[in-house]
Amino acid sequence: MRIARFTTGSDPRYAIVDGEDDNLELIVLSGDPMYTPGAPTGERIPLTDDVRLLAPVIPRSKAVCLGKNYEAHAKEIPHRGPAPDLPILFLKPNTAVIGPDDPIVMPPYSEDVQLEAELAVVIGRLCKDVSPESALDYVYGYTCANDVTARDLQRKEDQWFRAKAFDTSLPLGPWIETEPRFEEAEIASRINGKGTQHGNTKDMLLDVPHAISIVSEFVTLLPGDVILTGTPSGVTTLNHGDIVEVEIEGLGTLRNPVVRR
Repeated sequence: MRIARFTTGSDPRYAIVDGEDDNLELIVLSGDPMYTPGAPTGERIPLTDDVRLLAPVIPRSKAVCLGKNYEAHAKEIPHRGPAPDLPILFLKPNTAVIGPDDPIVMPPYSEDVQLEAELAVVIGRLCKDVSPESALDYVYGYTCANDVTARDLQRKEDQWFRAKAFDTSLPLGPWIETEPRFEEAEIASRINGKGTQHGNTKDMLLDVPHAISIVSEFVTLLPGDVILTGTPSGVTTLNHGDIVEVEIEGLGTLRNPVVRR
C-alpha cells in the first residue's frame, strides 16, 4: 500500500495512492495512518497538477544515515578510506527534509554539491535494542531519499554536519510503500534524464534488518524516524538548473530541481 502526504492548497492530508502510471488517484484518509486508524473518508482526488505531493514523512526527531554501505561507493571516495566493518553513522535534522518537486538549494559555502540516491526506511513504532530477526516488525514502510552532500566540505572536515545537514539536503518521496521488502531492488539516479548511479540494494554491506538493529543500539528510534541505507557508486556534482531524479524499483521516482541562491 502506498501512503502519500499531499495538499491541494490547504493543510496537509494523507491518502492511499491507487492506480498505476499516469492514472493515479488519492483515496483520502481521515488522519495520518502511522498514528491513527486513518479510515478512508470517501473522497477520491485524481493525482493531477492541482495536487502537490509533500514529503511523505517528516521525521519526528531525526534521520539516521549510513555511510559507505556500498563498497563501490566507498572506493570512489578514497580520501575517506575503505568501507569499515560497520558503516559510519551520521544524522540529518528534520529541517533538512523536502518533498517531491521542492528545490534543492545549494548552500553558498559549497562549490561541489552531489546527489546520493538511497533507500529510506521509515520506522513505525518505538524501536530500541532490537535484534535483526525482529527488526522488520518495526518498519512502517520505505521511500526514496536523496542524501544531498556538500562534498568539498566533507573532504575538508572530520565532522559532516555542514556537509550533510543543511536545509533541503534530504528530499524524500514520492510516497511510502508499506508492503514490499527491498532486499533486492534496482536503485538509480539521473540528472536531466542522464543516468548517473545504478545499483541494487542486494549490494548493501549491511542489510536493512541489521542496519535497524545496529542503529537501535545507539539511539532510540521513534515512529516517523528515517534510516538512510547508503548510496551506490556514481555520485555526481549538481548544478543550478538541474533536475535530479532518484528511482527505486517498486517505489517510484523522486524528482527535484536544483537552484543556487
